[in-house]
Amino acid sequence: MEEQYNPSAVEASAQEFWEAEKSFEVKEDTGREKFYCLSMFPYPSGKLHMGHVRNYTITDVISRYQRMQGKNVLHPMGWDAFGLPAENAAIQNKTAPAKWTYANIDYMKGQLKALGFGFDWSRELATCQPSYYRWEQWFFTRLYEKGLVYKKNSAVNWCPNDQTVLANEQVEDGACWRCGTTVERRELAQWFIKITDYAEELLKDLDKLPEWPEQVRTMQRNWIGKSRGVELSFSLPTTVAGMDHFDVYTTRPDTLMGVTYVSLAAEHPIALELAETNPELKTFISECKKQSLSEADMATMDKRGMDTGLKAIHPISGEEVSVWVANYVLMDYGSGAVMAVPAHDQRDWEFAHKYQLPLTQVIAPADGQEIDLNKEAFTEKGKLVNSGNFDGLDFDGAFTAISEVLIAADKGRVTTNYRLRDWGVSRQRYWGAPIPMFNLADGGEIPVPAEKLPILLPEDVELDGVQSPIKADPEWRKDELNGTPVERETDTFDTFMESSWYYARYTCPDFEEGMLDPDRANYWLPVDQYVGGIEHAILHLLYARFFHKLMRDEGLVNSDEPFKQLLCQGMVLAESFYKEENGHKTWINPADVDVERDEKGKPIKAVERATGEEVIAGGVVKMSKSKNNGIDPHAAVKEYGADTVRLFTMFAAPPEQTLEWHDAGVEGASRFLRKLWKTVHAHVAVSTSSAQIDQQSLSDQQQQLRRKTHETIQKVGDDYGRRQTFNTAIAAVMELLNEVGKLADRSNEQGLAVEREALQAAVLLLAPVTPHICHQLWQILGNNNTLIDAPWPVVDEKALVRTSITLVVQVNGKVRAKLDAPADADKEGLEKLALADENVQKFIGDATVRKVIVVPGKLVNIVAK
Repeated sequence: MEEQYNPSAVEASAQEFWEAEKSFEVKEDTGREKFYCLSMFPYPSGKLHMGHVRNYTITDVISRYQRMQGKNVLHPMGWDAFGLPAENAAIQNKTAPAKWTYANIDYMKGQLKALGFGFDWSRELATCQPSYYRWEQWFFTRLYEKGLVYKKNSAVNWCPNDQTVLANEQVEDGACWRCGTTVERRELAQWFIKITDYAEELLKDLDKLPEWPEQVRTMQRNWIGKSRGVELSFSLPTTVAGMDHFDVYTTRPDTLMGVTYVSLAAEHPIALELAETNPELKTFISECKKQSLSEADMATMDKRGMDTGLKAIHPISGEEVSVWVANYVLMDYGSGAVMAVPAHDQRDWEFAHKYQLPLTQVIAPADGQEIDLNKEAFTEKGKLVNSGNFDGLDFDGAFTAISEVLIAADKGRVTTNYRLRDWGVSRQRYWGAPIPMFNLADGGEIPVPAEKLPILLPEDVELDGVQSPIKADPEWRKDELNGTPVERETDTFDTFMESSWYYARYTCPDFEEGMLDPDRANYWLPVDQYVGGIEHAILHLLYARFFHKLMRDEGLVNSDEPFKQLLCQGMVLAESFYKEENGHKTWINPADVDVERDEKGKPIKAVERATGEEVIAGGVVKMSKSKNNGIDPHAAVKEYGADTVRLFTMFAAPPEQTLEWHDAGVEGASRFLRKLWKTVHAHVAVSTSSAQIDQQSLSDQQQQLRRKTHETIQKVGDDYGRRQTFNTAIAAVMELLNEVGKLADRSNEQGLAVEREALQAAVLLLAPVTPHICHQLWQILGNNNTLIDAPWPVVDEKALVRTSITLVVQVNGKVRAKLDAPADADKEGLEKLALADENVQKFIGDATVRKVIVVPGKLVNIVAK
């Protein structure tokens, strides 16, 4: 054994062994308990970041631990390879997205292997491969045949620079999240999947996911947004756009008597009809189309509107109210019309104050408190006032009474609504799976027959950054069906389509007869442990849950949910530094800065190494390209070794919390591994074999070390398995190694055997986190089997038995002594022992002992006055 720890040699040796033995390739085995562990797969950008490293280290630790429990563990990896970033990068690098993507996959795969992750690479997939998206296309045609897919014109967020539709979540402050261009609202023909048909099941089945974070389940519940309300009608004095009334939906029918105007969306048929004879209104509607559809932007934007001059009839009072077109009303939410109650809705209140519209208070606080409607709307539930026959009713009473009046007058109905909208899957960009539909000459469409799938995306293309190559190529669009010319759909799928079922394809990536092999899929599914960022808590996870239910209803899987347990890892943070010139910040990578720190480690002075210029500390923030504070995992592995990087990322914080990357912590992890290596080296220098341990013949010191060993095995198993607090597991092993340093007895065989047991346990317990060094040390410690196949160590209950305890003695609540006491001593014996202690007597002094509180096995508290 080399005396010095050499990470690069140790890690190369372990990785060569795993590769040669195909250690992580698994097959279905119905005779063994399975465990499917999965991390959210990466986009192949060409470079891993520390967020990737943390995510994949977590799943690797869990996978290796579960393997040591004797389970058949699947831990696959692949690539979320389609998407707009590849197009933008290809344009910048003057290449094709496919070529750029495949090159990045090769590079990133090498980075992952260098970190020693135990992935089953035989199941690797990339979503841009026809063997993958072929089945996605097939499944879409099946959904169309079932009536779950449709095409309609819809208002969408349009980025004029990237020439594509954006989801609401991809619009930030009215601009495209990627390029910053102001987003426009456009009407486009879009393909939709009816996720709303599954809204109730998606909501209800959240109760089947007790091992998901409650925060994520709450986010999904809110996104689905089930509500009970009333759909009611406002009549029109004259017919407009063929309509003699329009409907609104409200969850607050108790405020109906406070309606002072109604608002329509800019795309509402009535608004569009009126605009034909009102140029000013037409201009306003056109301006509304240049704003974001995201709810966050809608909530904070300047509320603007225009009075159409039209009046609507209140469904109960019969009074006329003004009809406005407002920029904060969306056509795709509800009916595209809202009843405005400015006294009790803050958005309506802001609008009414801006345009000097009336407010009518109809709700008063139930506790009689005063409210000031000049300051803000009163939005809480209370008692009805100024509401005629409904005065004095509370919310529930008013809901019932008002809905009954509306129903009797044929003006409304009680209904359940969902905030969730159908999933728009059309994208106008090139680098995605072609939507498998043929457009017919007569204007209809038909799904592409299975025998003509996949509709291949051409990979050898040139991009001009403006138009999709398949939209620009009339030859690609041409196809025929039974001798009749048809035209291919040139929109491609939203990349959420690919990420909604990849976890299932991992179970049978080589299956060519269908989307999934049900036998293999049902052996592995659902995923037992899923790990990924909280930023995917809504859309990705919701779409994957939806897709799973669609596959179940197609007979492909027999489970209701795709992911049994979910862990959302925290972000990785790092220091940031910048220079400021003419009001512009230039961010400097921390690796290029020399920092002088105070005694608490805070920066006092920071200097850019290359220029000698002083730079400003920007604080500890999320690692990002924009702040140029990313730490290159490749450089960190080269400097410290993969095991050190893995150990630090698992030790520095619990997995769900943010992790701050700092060099001192990484160096501390490196010192610990060197200490472990050195301790094993010193042990094997004097002991080449391990004698059987005779518990009865051990000295107190030897028993103490053995007890610590088995207490650590017990704790670490619980930390890895039930608690998933890997940082405390590592801390426990560090404590054990410290105890080895204090208590190891190399003077006799029994002492050496106890030390070897402790070191073997430490190696086994650390193996999921630092597999390379543990692989080597396991062999050095004389084990015939390989570590990758070693079982988790078993706790010896006899070793845990204590003959003595440490008794803490307090006088008036303050610790005055710590005594060795027999483990089986009763309360009376512990009390006598405590009172007899010399130091305890000193603090009692002349006071009278009023009470003695004994907590057996732990504590004696003496109350003396």
